Amino acid sequence: MKTSDQKKKFCYLGVALACLVTVEVTAQSPYSWRGPERNGNYHETGLLKSWPTEGPALIWETLDAGKGYSSPVVFGDHLYVTGMNEDETKEIFSAYTLTGKKIYEIVYGSPWDKTYPETRTTPTIEGNKAYVISGAGEIVCINIKDGAIVWKVDGANEFKRKTGIWGTSESPLVFDNKVIYTPGGDVTTMVALNAETGKVVWKSKPLGENGTYVSPLLIMHNGKKKIIAVTGHNVVGVHPETGNIEWTFNDWGSKDAGRENIATNTPIYDNGFLFFSFGYDIGAFMLKLNVDATNASLVWRNNDLDTHHGGFVLHNGIVFGSNWINNNQGNWVAVDWKTGKTFYDNPWSGGKGKGSIVAADNMLYCYDERRGTVGLVKPNTEKFDVVSEFRVTKGEGPHWAHPVIQNGVLYIRHGNALMAYKIK
Repeated sequence: MKTSDQKKKFCYLGVALACLVTVEVTAQSPYSWRGPERNGNYHETGLLKSWPTEGPALIWETLDAGKGYSSPVVFGDHLYVTGMNEDETKEIFSAYTLTGKKIYEIVYGSPWDKTYPETRTTPTIEGNKAYVISGAGEIVCINIKDGAIVWKVDGANEFKRKTGIWGTSESPLVFDNKVIYTPGGDVTTMVALNAETGKVVWKSKPLGENGTYVSPLLIMHNGKKKIIAVTGHNVVGVHPETGNIEWTFNDWGSKDAGRENIATNTPIYDNGFLFFSFGYDIGAFMLKLNVDATNASLVWRNNDLDTHHGGFVLHNGIVFGSNWINNNQGNWVAVDWKTGKTFYDNPWSGGKGKGSIVAADNMLYCYDERRGTVGLVKPNTEKFDVVSEFRVTKGEGPHWAHPVIQNGVLYIRHGNALMAYKIK
């Protein structure tokens, strides 16, 4: 993350536009869920455009990450990840060297005690601290140097969270010395905690709805910061300094379908527009923000890109992702950002289905949740164009963790297994 002096230096060199972009994309911590801007795009170059038949070279692997669906985060010369302890009664936070040696692991909270208890929270790293949220709704600050817990807030009890059948599944948003969490319910919709102490900075008004499983997004729109989040029935725009809910949008199918607890995917923001997609036949939709982001209006809908929980990416004006046919099946889809037109809706050959997706260096990285196949895909408007693929065989359970790319390395997590592949 660049310092203020570095940003000024870039501006003095005349790269004003680049400086502006840097300020906008680093408004939230870049070391967190789905990459620097929480949109699945990783700023890597010089990556391989095809892989050997057996896949890219394996650098290291470990089977001691603990079971979980969360993704790792690389910060400096270490990697951090959450998982379950050995008897699967607690959630743990682990630190590794970039050669795969575990430095420490600590217990920080309790898992969800019903369906799919494995950890969900991808750590957010800011300075020398990591922020995580347990399945039981505990917000925890950890000193990454030694694994000591700095503070912990029992958000489930303090804010009387109201959640669906999969508990709390959220990666905290950290910016401006605040930690953002969306408990939902009748006490508040969203809260901001002081990043140093855990004390409440603000609480937004309650909407009386369940929280969903969407990690909130901080955007910069016409020079103004705004938080975008999702509740059981609403997309909401929140003022980051006060917690005031400035607008809501509820015409996205959840209430009519009776499925108020299924939203999982962090939206994409680009140039005044917000893209959302949720599974179970709710589909995708585009909203346009007004000048000061105090209101949002519907632009288009698309019923083909119906992403379950694998996320989506925007590349050269096209949204790529997978859709939901049922809990075990789904195709891969490309949709025009401006119009919502579907370019293709293709199955992944060989019995592979829907999954997670990230992008880097003009290529897509797709991870099939059913069989564990990782595909290197060329983005185009003609077809789901898989260039290379290999299968992950270590670990257990669904392949739900999203891939991570950092410094020419592809990190794949499957249950208790964590693997690093050389892709540069």
